[in-house]
Amino acid sequence: MKFNNILICCILFCAISYSCDTNTRKEGTKVKEEKVDEHNKEAPKTIAELNADQIKAVGIELSTLTKMNITSSNKINGILRVPNSNKASVAALFGGVVNSVNVQDGDYVKKGQVLATISNPEFIDVQEQYLTVNNQLLYAEQEFERQQELFNNDAGAKKNLQSAATELKKLKTQKASLIKRLQMMGITTSSISNTNIRNGMAIVAPISGTISRINAQVGAYVDVSSPVAEIIDNSSIHLDLQVFERNIGDITLGQQVDFKLTNSPEKSYKATVYKIGASFENDSKTISVHCSIQGDRTGLIDGMNAVGLINLANNLTLAVPTAAIVDVEGKSYIFIKTDKEADEHNESSHDDHGHSHDEGEESHNHSNESESAAHANTQKNNVRFEKIEIAKGASDQGYTAIVPVVELPEHTIVVTKGAFFINAKLSDTGGHSH
Repeated sequence: MKFNNILICCILFCAISYSCDTNTRKEGTKVKEEKVDEHNKEAPKTIAELNADQIKAVGIELSTLTKMNITSSNKINGILRVPNSNKASVAALFGGVVNSVNVQDGDYVKKGQVLATISNPEFIDVQEQYLTVNNQLLYAEQEFERQQELFNNDAGAKKNLQSAATELKKLKTQKASLIKRLQMMGITTSSISNTNIRNGMAIVAPISGTISRINAQVGAYVDVSSPVAEIIDNSSIHLDLQVFERNIGDITLGQQVDFKLTNSPEKSYKATVYKIGASFENDSKTISVHCSIQGDRTGLIDGMNAVGLINLANNLTLAVPTAAIVDVEGKSYIFIKTDKEADEHNESSHDDHGHSHDEGEESHNHSNESESAAHANTQKNNVRFEKIEIAKGASDQGYTAIVPVVELPEHTIVVTKGAFFINAKLSDTGGHSH
């Protein structure tokens, strides 16, 4: 009986030992498999590389990352204006028939440039009068000198000397008047002679600027009340915001204004308050706040409507166009232009996980280095973009405030259009960084 009990105990001990050894081997195999999976798993790829053709085909657009005041802003309607001193309505100083029109709408002209020419018989009469008076003046000068000499020698009457002096003064006055009239006609006296009399007058630009309207046409008659053309100098264009009485106390000189055109809301401009009106505009109970426009003024035209954001507090924050933000799995990202290599974010080698390199892998790496060298010239013009996680803030006028999870340097170039395509390219390539 005692022997049977000992035999049963031995059998149970062997069974338990075998089971523990089997479980230990399974756990060891599982740990090894997890290590292999962890070893093979790579960090998500964050850098995409595109060539010029891809960038052009998708229409990717870039811009410098800027700061805006979105949360403490007040929307105000406004209009773009050019001061009257920078506008010109060009009219003929004398009536006449249009012989030629030398400019078109939209042309830029310089001050003194000929815009059109007109003809009138009166122009010929004025030149004829000038030549006649000029000849008479030569005779009058000689007559005055002769009478002066006779009077000095007591051989001539004083009355004759006075008459000669009066005639000389009259002719000089007529000559001066005719010279001014000829100058107004654009005719120089040095160019006038008996064989060279012009029958036309040049109409010139009084200021430099852009032709906004041409009212004359060849063969039509124009007079002093009929403007031939209109010129606007847009270099002095500014923004007039119509601020209501209740908000005028929040406006101060030097405040920054971000504004957009109502017909082109995708582009933002900057301006600075330089003058605040002192009276109400008509019956609108608004006061004009004049703002000087900073930077690029391309596309800005007198009379365009705009919407401005006046920063009521100095609370600037990084902001990007809302279309520049990509939302993926509950997180938000932007893409910035970078000089980093496509696999720079995943530089750690497999040695960090336990010496997994062998001779075959080393040979494979040498092969990759050769391929990289072979394609260096092809890839040198490619552009790389890095995916940066951000936290979104308030949105307004198509812009959204952002807080990047990493600090970004000044003048960072951010993708403002086409970010979804770049993100899709990262998703397609997955984690393969070779």
